[in-house]
Amino acid sequence: MVRSVKIRGPAAAVLRVLAVAAAYWAGGRIGLLQQVVVEGAVVTPLWPPTGIALTCLLWMGARVWPGIALGALLTIATIDTVGPATLGILAGNTLAPLAAYLILRRVGFHPGLDRLRDGLALVFLGALGGMLVSATFGACTLVLSGSLPLGEFWPVWSAWWAGDAMGVLVITPLLLVLRRAHLPRDVRAWWWTEAAALALVSVAVTLLATRVSLSLLFLVFPMLIWAALRFQLAGSVPCAVLISVLAISAATEGTGPFTDLSMLEVMVVLQALNGCAALTGLLLASIVTEQIAVRRRIEDACAALAEVVEQLAPGDAAHLWTPLDDGPRAGDRGRPGRQGPGRPDRAPG
Repeated sequence: MVRSVKIRGPAAAVLRVLAVAAAYWAGGRIGLLQQVVVEGAVVTPLWPPTGIALTCLLWMGARVWPGIALGALLTIATIDTVGPATLGILAGNTLAPLAAYLILRRVGFHPGLDRLRDGLALVFLGALGGMLVSATFGACTLVLSGSLPLGEFWPVWSAWWAGDAMGVLVITPLLLVLRRAHLPRDVRAWWWTEAAALALVSVAVTLLATRVSLSLLFLVFPMLIWAALRFQLAGSVPCAVLISVLAISAATEGTGPFTDLSMLEVMVVLQALNGCAALTGLLLASIVTEQIAVRRRIEDACAALAEVVEQLAPGDAAHLWTPLDDGPRAGDRGRPGRQGPGRPDRAPG
């Protein structure tokens, strides 16, 4: 039995590493479906492997970093020959999510994204800050290897950084939400109707904003606000992913508001849209989720206080506490006759 446990531990660790590598490689294949050329270098507006790598680190810890390195190596090997210059890109793609993970752990990040500080940390420390590593390593490697002229460093660096950051902003929240996703219980019938209406309207508005030649990209933001206020992260994150995918598709095809723009201008407009959409949806949903959690804690505290008062003065104080919603809360059991203020359960005396 002891020997079996000793074998099972390393085997499970190897399987985790291989699973992370496979997920990274699959994300890379998806990201390469929408690639563009900036100053002669191939970049992607949205690079899913960075979001996948950071999510795996948040779930399983830093011990799975070899899987990220292996997945990055396999991805590089599928699009280019592996040579000495590959080591710099490989190091950047491995160190960037690892640095983002260590920073997020340092500031006490919660994967549930149930606080405003968690949303801010993921955006500014995990995505915008951590992905500076991969962009710097990658662009510098191309310059040092002679594949990129020094004068074209900054356009390639900015496109690389934006694509990696968008991977974290879009993919990481989606995976974190999917892990905790479940069908809601005890919801009213109109909940499903509103969810279906939000999905249909979001698709229609996003297609309109990204396919017509007029500058109507701002129309997507009311959809994000609606999704965040009514459905929190479960609504805003998929909505942001939808906007990003349709916008990237229109940008790579050169249609809608991206017509007659240079590739650098397309990247600027696209990343500004994707970044603002992800930032708006994530932060607003985090604020709403935090407020709901605070309200529930207040309700529980009031219910507990009413329970104490009820024990001290049975029957006399039952009318002093009315819950904030119609659903049962902690402390409701044993007090079926609770009435509103001014309506005591029994006559005085």
